[in-house]
Amino acid sequence: MGVIVLGLTLLSLTIWLGLLCFWGQFWRTDQQLEVETLHTRSLQSLPVVCAVVPARNEAEFIPTSLRSLLLQDYPGSFNVFLVDDRSTDRTANFAEGVAHAVGKPQQLHIISGEPLPAGWSGKLWAVEQGIKSASKFAPDYFLLTDADIEHDPSNLRRLVAKAVQEDLDLVSVMVRLRCESFWEKLLIPAFVFFFQKLYPFRWVNNPNNPTAAAAGGSILIAREALERIGGIQVIRQALIDDCALAQAVKKSGGQGDRENNPMLSQGRIWLGLSRLTRSLRPYDSLATIWDMVARTAYTQLNYSPLLLLGTLVGMPLIYLVPPVCVILGAVWGNWAIALTGLLGWLLMTFAYYPTIRFYKCSPWFALSLPAIAFLYTLMTLDSALRHWQGRGGAWKGRVYPSSDNL
Repeated sequence: MGVIVLGLTLLSLTIWLGLLCFWGQFWRTDQQLEVETLHTRSLQSLPVVCAVVPARNEAEFIPTSLRSLLLQDYPGSFNVFLVDDRSTDRTANFAEGVAHAVGKPQQLHIISGEPLPAGWSGKLWAVEQGIKSASKFAPDYFLLTDADIEHDPSNLRRLVAKAVQEDLDLVSVMVRLRCESFWEKLLIPAFVFFFQKLYPFRWVNNPNNPTAAAAGGSILIAREALERIGGIQVIRQALIDDCALAQAVKKSGGQGDRENNPMLSQGRIWLGLSRLTRSLRPYDSLATIWDMVARTAYTQLNYSPLLLLGTLVGMPLIYLVPPVCVILGAVWGNWAIALTGLLGWLLMTFAYYPTIRFYKCSPWFALSLPAIAFLYTLMTLDSALRHWQGRGGAWKGRVYPSSDNL
C-alpha cells in the first residue's frame, strides 16, 4: 500500500514540476494592460470605435457601468450601442438617464432587442444587433463589453493603443472580478488561476501558438478581423463565446501576415489581466459561484464523458494527493511519502500565490488550493448532471442546449 501511495505522490509531484517548467508560465500575473506604456498620442490617426453592450435586466449595474463607458478619456470618435435585450426592469430608462446626467446623450444609442431566433444564444444575438447598428458609423474597432463592467477611464485608450501599435486583431483583458466576501476570496482567484492554466496567457499572446482565449468583459476587435471570420454569427451557438471568438480570429489569420510570411497563418490576439477595470457583479455566496461555474464547466469539456472522467480522475491526482499523502505519511511514519507530498503541496501553493497576491487576499488562501480544487471538481460534475437533465447553460431566464442539439 505504501508503495502505491508513494508512486501516486511522485506522479503528482512530477506533474507539478512539468506544469511550472513547461506550461506557458501560466501561474504568472505579468500579462497586464496597465503595466505597459501605451499612448494614443503616438498614433497618426485615431480609430473610430463603437462599443456594443448587451443588457438584459441590468438596471442594478447600468448606472455605474454605462457612466464609466461614456466618460472614457479616449480622444477619438467613440459611440456606445446598448442593446436592451427585452428587459423588464427599465434598463433602457436607466441608461437614458445616465447619458443625460453625464451630458453625452448623443453618444449613446439604445436598441430594442428583437425576439431571440433559433440557433442563437441571447447575448450573441444582442451583440449581433448592436454590431449591425454600429456598422453605420464604419468603425475601425468594436468594443464588446458586458453591462456589469466598470471601466477604468483609460481602458479604451489603452486597448486601442495596444491594438494599433502591435497590429493586433483582438485585444482583451480579464477584468478584476469582485473579491470581497469570504466565498469570493476563497473561490474567485482560483477561477482566474484555473482559466490561466487552461489558456496560458503567454501562449495566447504568441502568434505561433494555436492557443486562443479572450475574456468577454472587455474585448476590442478590429472590424476587418470580425468580417474576415464571417461575423458574430459564426459563433452564434457558443456559450463560452469569448474564447470561441478568440479561436475564430486566431485561426483566420491576417491578410498582411499571409502576404509577408505564408508560414504564419494565425491572427494576432492578446489577452491579459486588468487591475483597474472591474466586474460589479457580486458572487457573495457559495451558491452563486457554484451556479456560475456549473453553467459552462461541462461545455468547456465539449460535453465529452471521456473528458469529464479524465477531469474527475486528474483533479484529485494533481490537487488532493499531495496534502492527503502528507497526512498519511505522518500517520504511518513514512517520511518519504510525507515529504514528497509536502513538496507537491508547496509547489502548487507557490503557483497559486501570485494570483492570491494579485487579488490582495491573505497568503493563507494559497494553501487552500486542494480544498478549492475539490469544490471545483464537484461543480464540474454538477455541470454535467445539469446538462444531462436538460438544465445546462441556464442564464437570465433562458436555458441553452448544447450546440449539437441546436
